[in-house]
Amino acid sequence: MLLLMGAMQMQMIARGYLTYDLTGSPALLGIVSAGFALPMLMLALFGGAIADRLQRKRIIQLGQTGAGLIALFVAVSITTGSVTWYHLLAASMMQGAVFSFFMPARQALIPQLVGQNQLTNAMALDAMGMSATTLLAPAIAGFLYNAIQPDGVYYVVTGMCAGGVVLTGFMRSPTGITGTGRSGVLRDIGAGLSYIRGNSLVLALLVMGLISTVLAMPFRFLMPIFIVDIYHLGPEAMGLMTSFMGLGTLGGSLFIAAMGNWQRGRILIASSFLSGAALLLVAALPFYVVALGLMVILGVGDAGRRSLNQSLIMEVSDDQYRARVMSVFMTNFALIPLGVLPAGLAAEYLGGQLSVGILAGLLIALTAIILVTQRGLRNLR
Repeated sequence: MLLLMGAMQMQMIARGYLTYDLTGSPALLGIVSAGFALPMLMLALFGGAIADRLQRKRIIQLGQTGAGLIALFVAVSITTGSVTWYHLLAASMMQGAVFSFFMPARQALIPQLVGQNQLTNAMALDAMGMSATTLLAPAIAGFLYNAIQPDGVYYVVTGMCAGGVVLTGFMRSPTGITGTGRSGVLRDIGAGLSYIRGNSLVLALLVMGLISTVLAMPFRFLMPIFIVDIYHLGPEAMGLMTSFMGLGTLGGSLFIAAMGNWQRGRILIASSFLSGAALLLVAALPFYVVALGLMVILGVGDAGRRSLNQSLIMEVSDDQYRARVMSVFMTNFALIPLGVLPAGLAAEYLGGQLSVGILAGLLIALTAIILVTQRGLRNLR
């Protein structure tokens, strides 16, 4: 996980900065970032159903291999001088297809490995690992972008994905997942959706994750606009800014791991408010030093979405539906670029600060509605 997620963080920095460097267009930056949305929206539910049927370790290894090949494709395109934003869009779309199967299998494997009693701590540990990659990988990517150029970054990403395949091979695959044929996949998807519709707490948690993801995450993809046009800095500054966000997420994850089963529903809601407030201040205060501090606060808010929301969803979901529920949760990753695309278009005409301010205001308002209306979520321990 550390290798693959580190590679994805590095690739995100390199792809975003390279796209903006090639085009100078916030709208095209949004389009490239939105590339993986359609494949994930179309395939994520199938990924969840298949993860309940096949060996999840093999699905993960195939996903790591696919991610490495995609990175290699972009690296060669840059080296040969043929890269365009179309190549980056194609890579983004292929990544969406890979993640549709890789992510549900990966998340559903965690309770299978550690058991129900240690699930919350396991998810917090998982989030801490992801936070560590968010802390270190973007800064490394920003440095490498200048030192060995963007194709060098993509070659490093390719090697990291290959290392992930090798290390996953040493993991003993849990038993109990057997194939049942393809004829029942659509029925399995329908049964999973019916289960979610009939479970109000699961539905509330999924909606909470959807709102915070669609409204808070687009800033990560619009960050090059702030770095270049507002702060007038380079890729190293973007990497450092993302690393400060990872520092906050790491600290938030440590807090969640230590707090146990204490007011987790309210803390989840509070984390959404915290993200909205941090983004609002980023939009209002165009100073890089101030933004670095706000990134720590934004990262603390991220911790609720990365660990607390997922662990609560898996805890309250019945075991036989867990992978399918998580596949619906994973569609949040597909909806991120659907938030990035209008935000990018808004930044084209209104500017980056105003577009991020609008997203922050919507996040705060919708979170307030959830706080008032969702008593079950609010009182969740």
